[in-house]
Amino acid sequence: MKKILSVILLLFAAIQMLFAQRDTEHWFAPMAARSTKLIDPKQALYLSTDSTTPFPVEIYSNNTLLGTVTISKGAPQTFDVPLNRMVASTTGELFAPGNKGLYLKGTKPFFTTYRFSVSSHGEILTSKGKAGIGKKFYTVTAPIEELDSGYNFTAGILATEDNTVVTVSDYNSNVVFTNGWTGVTNPTLTFTLNKGQSYIIEGVGDKAMNKEGFIGAKIEADKPVSVTNGNFNGQFAIPTGSFWDGSDIIMDQSVPVDRLGNEFVVVKGNGNISERMEDALIVATEGGTQVFINNATTPVVTLAEGQSYRVNKVNNNNYINQGNNHYNMYIRTTKNVYVYQLMAGIADSNATLGFNYIPPLNCYLPRKIDEIGKIKDLPYYTTLTNHIVKLNILTETGATVAVNGTALPATQGPFPVSGTSNWVSYSVPDITGNVTITSTKAVTAGISGGSGVVGYGGYFAGFSSIPVIAKTTGDCIPGLVLEVGDSFDTYQWYKENVAIPGANSFSYTPTESGNYTVKITVGSCPPVVTPVYKVYTCLTKTTLNDTVCDVVKQIVPVFTNSTQNVVPGTVTILTQPAHGNAIIDPVTGVISYAPAFGYIGPDTIVYKFCGDNADFTDCEEITLNLTISESPVVNNAGLRTCFLESNTATGLFNLTNALVTTQNGVTKKYYPSLADANAGTNEILNPLAYVAPNGVVYVKVINANGCYRVAEVTLTVMPPVKSDVLVDKIICMEGKTTLDAGPGFKGYEWSTGATTQVIQNVGVGTYWVKLRTGDCVTTQTVKVYASEQPVISNVDISNNTITVNVVGGTPPYKYSIDNITWQDSNIFTNMPRGNASVYVKDDYNCEPIKVDITIPNLINVITPNADGVNDEIDYSSLANKNNLVINIFDRYGTKIYQADKSNGYKWNGTVDGSKRVSTGNYWYEVGWTEPNSKQTAIKFSGWILVKNRE
Repeated sequence: MKKILSVILLLFAAIQMLFAQRDTEHWFAPMAARSTKLIDPKQALYLSTDSTTPFPVEIYSNNTLLGTVTISKGAPQTFDVPLNRMVASTTGELFAPGNKGLYLKGTKPFFTTYRFSVSSHGEILTSKGKAGIGKKFYTVTAPIEELDSGYNFTAGILATEDNTVVTVSDYNSNVVFTNGWTGVTNPTLTFTLNKGQSYIIEGVGDKAMNKEGFIGAKIEADKPVSVTNGNFNGQFAIPTGSFWDGSDIIMDQSVPVDRLGNEFVVVKGNGNISERMEDALIVATEGGTQVFINNATTPVVTLAEGQSYRVNKVNNNNYINQGNNHYNMYIRTTKNVYVYQLMAGIADSNATLGFNYIPPLNCYLPRKIDEIGKIKDLPYYTTLTNHIVKLNILTETGATVAVNGTALPATQGPFPVSGTSNWVSYSVPDITGNVTITSTKAVTAGISGGSGVVGYGGYFAGFSSIPVIAKTTGDCIPGLVLEVGDSFDTYQWYKENVAIPGANSFSYTPTESGNYTVKITVGSCPPVVTPVYKVYTCLTKTTLNDTVCDVVKQIVPVFTNSTQNVVPGTVTILTQPAHGNAIIDPVTGVISYAPAFGYIGPDTIVYKFCGDNADFTDCEEITLNLTISESPVVNNAGLRTCFLESNTATGLFNLTNALVTTQNGVTKKYYPSLADANAGTNEILNPLAYVAPNGVVYVKVINANGCYRVAEVTLTVMPPVKSDVLVDKIICMEGKTTLDAGPGFKGYEWSTGATTQVIQNVGVGTYWVKLRTGDCVTTQTVKVYASEQPVISNVDISNNTITVNVVGGTPPYKYSIDNITWQDSNIFTNMPRGNASVYVKDDYNCEPIKVDITIPNLINVITPNADGVNDEIDYSSLANKNNLVINIFDRYGTKIYQADKSNGYKWNGTVDGSKRVSTGNYWYEVGWTEPNSKQTAIKFSGWILVKNRE
């Protein structure tokens, strides 16, 4: 028997990243085979890339690393896969979570295919990368036209995340599964898978109800899964008679419904049209889906959800020969559908069957495919000979196409496509080696190859309706680099739907977790925005060093870079300390570490915690290296200092003189409060000259390990000590006195230069003395005042009596008129007329004050008759006195005349100088100020009789 699988090229609605299946991650779900068909099985992964820098690719199965290969451009690699990693052949491996399936992970994007064979049969699964995983699929298997117990239909589902719930439904109720379940007994299949686990479904091909009963079954998952579907062996040919040449493997990897489209081009494989193998199978995902073939304007069928249609089953002329035996077919639908190509590897045998998912057309295709590695190889139990591989290319009309840098001749294309003028196709026969395809417009390519005994195929295209973001390096921040393909005209990257300034290249290196998209344009196509790519931060691993100072240490988990808040419940201790105990407070997440009693030395604790962003949770792992150290030994101390004369409540302290520890190798810092000392705030920066009142400062003593203790230093300001007996004195201006500073002082220093306790013969003035007590010196000032002298304010003279009035000084006063005899009374009687002196002194008995006065003659009678005798009062003799005034009053006290300088200090018995007054008694008052320094006021009063004859 012989088999050939052909992969046709297709165009689809967008590129899976840079080109088609080129991605950093790939998944292959497993499949089921009848054990009778597993003869001489061989299977391997083929990996290739456009990266000129070599990079490793890790290969896993059920989360276990199978191996690693290193690839680069021009150096593709293969990796042999054990049969039990991808193929189940016993009932016990079916209908239950299992450990089959493959997962590949690289640091840069790459292509990969799973190529497998058994005796006389072979097939290729071309990974779609992340475009091949999703949450909703419809199964597509080939119709089983020949019933045989060695045939089957199968679907494998591989989970990419833990706790993935999957439901399979909407298959025909007549379906009979391998384990005996039917569509009636089990109308739905529901199961839960963890990452790397798989679930395999199978029905045997010897039952008529299984011919098409599982086509269009719905697979739904709550998290992304990968799906492989088809027939490990089957036969879909419709021979002109009732003869089949044999069977083949008919298998491909599916894509989720969100990668589908509604416009397709299918290029015929290597089979003859008459063999009824070259065909297309359409499966609808929505009801009311109309199907148009080539340039038809009338739909050939309208499909319900999950319903299928085989294009050439009734009318086998839908493939159109576009020249040189190059056949293609155009398919258009009103809603998104799956299109799988049924095809053959050689011309005249209906046993060389092929099965390939055909992606939809779209102008968002890459302009190069770089590179398809080892395009002609297939792992087989014996060497393949005489096999030929044909390369089919589909591109936009008007493009220039080259293969490995060489333009294609006209004999290989372009060929038109009936029904659309936008696309053309090429065929390149007998291709081998590593292949790179370039075009000046959107391009995709597929291969079909075969020999007399085995065939294979594959395609390299895109698989979503719009481009998707892929990572080129790394898995998370930091180190993650994203790209969307370098074949577009413009790019704009977004984070949370906000444009990132300057992010206008096909690649971008994110620095923050979040949802990223890219808006791209190419040619005249409308702008499109990629699906969201979720970017996460890596588990940050941080090493910290800290010291534990013979006390319980509170370790507060804090992110070193993330802005998220730590969730206390996520704090876990990964490695307990070897020399102590660590306990987590479940409410706060704080870790309390206590070293073992008496232990001094290193210890390590490893703990982990996560943040509070539910969508993009940041986590960090801390390796905390601890040094358990003794704290310094300290003691409290005190400092005393003398007061500052500028502010006697304060003193100047040298804090470094406080003996708070005797240990060497420590650092001392000084603080105004205990809280500041513990927090390290408000440090006293100049401890050598610290001005403070009585109080306390704190010394933080820190050893080389950073451990510290705080000592208390009491500050005492020694106040000034003054003499109680040294007080101000009052003496006579000309007097002298003695100043005594009192006993008990260590030393004396007077402003006079004396150094004795007492100084004598001190006159009026200000003096100071420096009094020493211990190391402090108090300067005390003392004043010697001159006593205030009394002042004779005025002297009243009445006839021969004078009255002396005194102010100021210190009573009682003493009075004298000769400075010899002193009396207490201020009245002197029987004073003779003429000049006299008055003396006064106060209680200080200082030099007396003296005032000279004049006692004028007393005139009592005038007879103003112009006879020249007693005609007037005349005091002109007192004209030398200051402010001399004579006032005349009648008996009623009314002033009738004033004698002053203007009238010569005289009165002639008239009122106004002309009118004579009546005979009678009149009063007069004479006042002046003595011309001395005190301007003593003198008042002399008396009466006068005026006799007028008129």
